Amino acid sequence: MTRPVVVVPDLHGRADLLAEAVAYMESVYGPNAHLLSLGDAIDRGPQSLACAALLLDLHRQGRATLLMGNHERMAQEGLQWYRQYLSSRDLADYRRAMEGLSWWMSNGGESVRREAGGLTLEAFPPALAEYLDTLERVVYVTADGELHQTPPQEPSVLVAHASPPVQHRQYPSPESAALWLRPFEGPFPLPEGVTYSVHGHTPVCNPVRLGRHVYLDLGAYATGRLALLTVNVTGRPEVTVLEGRGDPGAARRYPSFGEPLPTRTVSLTGR
Repeated sequence: MTRPVVVVPDLHGRADLLAEAVAYMESVYGPNAHLLSLGDAIDRGPQSLACAALLLDLHRQGRATLLMGNHERMAQEGLQWYRQYLSSRDLADYRRAMEGLSWWMSNGGESVRREAGGLTLEAFPPALAEYLDTLERVVYVTADGELHQTPPQEPSVLVAHASPPVQHRQYPSPESAALWLRPFEGPFPLPEGVTYSVHGHTPVCNPVRLGRHVYLDLGAYATGRLALLTVNVTGRPEVTVLEGRGDPGAARRYPSFGEPLPTRTVSLTGR
């Protein structure tokens, strides 16, 4: 049986929109639907820990696959080095851990520290650490709704946070590049059999297609607008935009590029 796969882009602490997305997905597609998070669920917004907890719960139930965004990568850096320090007791590892924590704090992590009422490497929120440990970099979705770690033999859609995994001089590996690259650094080659790719990371006014790449991040933490994409491997993807609390006008600062995708809008306000 075909399983609907619904891609959810950057939430940045909007647990309210995530809960609405799950409810919408279930109402339209039923309990068999599978949520595919594009990452950047944490930082900036008010409820990063709640976002991570809900996604982790869905993952444990087998109802969601969670991808890493660049913000999760920054959150992971200090924690990884601190875990190494606990084994090595090498103060150089501890220094790297503190540098990693500082990197994250200066790029959005301070909102998580405030939400947690304080955050250190020695007292890192356990559920957030578990969430970070579950994350994948790139997946391929086939027409039956199954997810694959490598390009399958049959047609598929590639899903990653920022871009397809490609060789790039600034990043140590293609999987790292997939967390950071922007659309203007493409177009990016796709593996044989991949019909198109889906990404967040770069905020846009409306969901767009640029060549064979789709971009969904509507700046939900500020605008209150969250795009949901139902994967269609051989045809045009179905996109719904949930509109909740926020300032839609904040999108005026986002770049305009590519071909706007047809969308269906669902208002969450005034209900």
